[in-house]
Amino acid sequence: MSGYGSGGYGDPAGSSGANLPQGHPHAPPVPPQGHPNSPPGPPQGYPYTRSGPPPAYPYPQSGPPPGYAYPPTYTPVPPPSRARNILRGLYNPLYAAQRTFRPSRPGIVNDPEVRKLQLWRTGLGLVAWVGLMITYNAIATADDVQGVAGERLDQSWSSVLVLVCTFPVVVGAFVAAARDGLRRVYLRRTLRPLGSVLAIMASMGTSALAMAPELAGLRDAVGLPGRILIVVLFLWSIGFALYGIGLSLVHVFRTADIHEVLPPILAGVLVWEMALLDVITGAYDQVPTGARVVFVLGAPITVTALSCWELYRLRRDHGLTLRSALRR
Repeated sequence: MSGYGSGGYGDPAGSSGANLPQGHPHAPPVPPQGHPNSPPGPPQGYPYTRSGPPPAYPYPQSGPPPGYAYPPTYTPVPPPSRARNILRGLYNPLYAAQRTFRPSRPGIVNDPEVRKLQLWRTGLGLVAWVGLMITYNAIATADDVQGVAGERLDQSWSSVLVLVCTFPVVVGAFVAAARDGLRRVYLRRTLRPLGSVLAIMASMGTSALAMAPELAGLRDAVGLPGRILIVVLFLWSIGFALYGIGLSLVHVFRTADIHEVLPPILAGVLVWEMALLDVITGAYDQVPTGARVVFVLGAPITVTALSCWELYRLRRDHGLTLRSALRR
C-alpha cells in the first residue's frame, strides 16, 4: 500500500497523525482551552494536577516551613519557672542579688557601652583610691590594710544609705512632674526599685541580728537551732549584700525600671552628695589639701560627665529625653 493511503510516511495505518507527540512537524494542531473539541483536562482531585505531594500525603516535605528564612537548628528551651528561680536564689546569694538589683523591665533600653564605661570607672576609681592611700602612707602594715578595707566598706555602706535617702526624693519629684496619666504608670514601676531598697536594708539588719551585743538575749532565747539558722542566714546575706551594693551603685537601685533617664540623674545627685559628705566629715585628712581636693572632686566630675554622656546617647540613639519622659 502506498504511504499516501496510510496516515503519512511511516505512520501506522489509520492514525492520521493523531498519535504523534505535540511539537512533531506532522502533528495536528491542538484546540485551545475551552474549545468544544479540546481534549478534556485531568479530573478534579487528580493526584498529578499540581506539583508537590498530594493532599494527606503521609510524609512532610523536606526543608523549613513556608516563610521561614533559615531551618531551625535547635529546639527552643522554655524559660525557668518562678519556683525554680526562687530555689536557685536560696542556695546562690549572687544569683539572688542579680535578680534583685538588676533592672528587668520588658522593653528596657540597655546600652552596653555605658555599662562598660561604668565598670571601668569603678575599677579605676578603686585603683586610684588604693594608690592614694599607699602614696601617703595610709597603708604600711597588715593592720592598716584591714583598717583601710573597713573604711572602704563603711564608705560603700554610707553611699547606699545616702542613696536610700535620696531615692524617694528624686523619684518622688520625677513622678510628681509627669503628665497625662504617667504618674500611675511610674508609681506601679517603682515597686521593684523599692523592693531592692528593702532587700539591701534587710541584709544589713541580718548582720546586726548575728553580731549585735544588744541582741545576745534573743540569740540565747532561740536556742542552738535558732543560732545555726541565724549564722546560715548571716553567711548568705554577706554574699548577697556585698554583691548587691555593687549592683545597686552601678544600676542605681534599678531605677531604669521606672524610666531610663532616672539612673544617670540619680547617680549625679548621689555622687555630689557623697563629695559634700566627705568634705563635712573630713575624709582623707592624712592627704595633702591639693591632692584631697582633686580626689574628692574627681569622682563627682567624672560621674557627672558620664551621666551627661548617657543622657546624650539615650536621646541620640533611642529618642529618650527627660522632657519626653515627663511629656512636657
